[in-house]
Amino acid sequence: MNSKIRFQKDSKGFHKTLVGRVENYFKAEGISEKANAFMYFKTLFFLSLILSSYFSLLFGGFSLWINNLLWVVLGLSSVFLAVNCGHDAIHGAYSSKRWINALMSNSFNLLGANSYLWGITHNIVHHNYTNIDGIDEDIESVPFARIAPTQKWRPIQRYQHIWIFFLYPFGTLSWVFRKDYKKFFQKNIGNYENKNHPLIEYFNLFFFKALYYFLFIALPIMIIDMPWYAVFGGFILGHLFEGFAIAIIFMLAHVVEKAEFSMPDDKGFMENNWAMHQLCTTVDFGRKSFITSFFTGGLNFQVEHHLFPKICHVHYPAISEIVKETALEYRVPYNDYPSFFDALKSHVSLLKKLGNNLIPEPEPASESLKEVEESELVDEIA
Repeated sequence: MNSKIRFQKDSKGFHKTLVGRVENYFKAEGISEKANAFMYFKTLFFLSLILSSYFSLLFGGFSLWINNLLWVVLGLSSVFLAVNCGHDAIHGAYSSKRWINALMSNSFNLLGANSYLWGITHNIVHHNYTNIDGIDEDIESVPFARIAPTQKWRPIQRYQHIWIFFLYPFGTLSWVFRKDYKKFFQKNIGNYENKNHPLIEYFNLFFFKALYYFLFIALPIMIIDMPWYAVFGGFILGHLFEGFAIAIIFMLAHVVEKAEFSMPDDKGFMENNWAMHQLCTTVDFGRKSFITSFFTGGLNFQVEHHLFPKICHVHYPAISEIVKETALEYRVPYNDYPSFFDALKSHVSLLKKLGNNLIPEPEPASESLKEVEESELVDEIA
């Protein structure tokens, strides 16, 4: 496949109109598109969960069962801090000040990941080339699974809609011990030439990994009055919950029946312009659920996030109405599922179809778009 991907021009002006309307919203409301008081509260809330569970583990003197529960809380709160704060910061969405974004980005480093590599694999590759097989490595991330229709089918995938949920929990363990090292030194990430890293990033990779191993493995083993294998087992248990949570959050936005898996032609041209491509390959879920938005860092508003990654996620519920109305006006798709569980059901259904070597048919247009089309048809008949 041609590694140089080109999108069509936005001939209808959808993206330009949408950007203008969102900018006017912030001007009219007199608010910043970056973090607000609620975002600061979320940061303190998840940071407090991490610190309280961590120090309770070290100095609480609790039983094995309570310690294991604390490891689970630590693992889940680590995910929630990363997707709520670190994720926004790496996009430059947390603050207009670079040093604050850099500081908050370190939440990734302190939790065992690498913010610099995430900026490449997620911000550059995934956001620009969403769901393009062979480039977007997010759909290459699960071993043995078939996540896109263009991927090769294997008999083992026939029951992937079942066994894949036993692989998801191991995602962050792989990330912490293997993935970042592999990605840092491989030649290409997708179609990105992964070379000439700044010298400071070599230091950051090994320093923060060593710091993480010390704080979350070595130090607990030294302090907690239990056999080392009981402590290390708790660490693994926390990661299993952590890995499952982060996998589900990201999969439900892209690997569902309403999401497309577009491919370029032989010359590298995509069928749509960039904004239209994002609308076709990303899906919202649980837009009306405060709980879903609170814990996923607004990533349930994936359409808005892909179109406006530099806007803090606390503003997505408001601008989602602008995006939806503009999409309907220009008669372009706006895909969403009413709830988290609707999206999860669609994810399982897609995995089952792909695992049985079926070609998933696109789901029908959203009810809102269908209403517009039916209204236009009535007008034509009249």
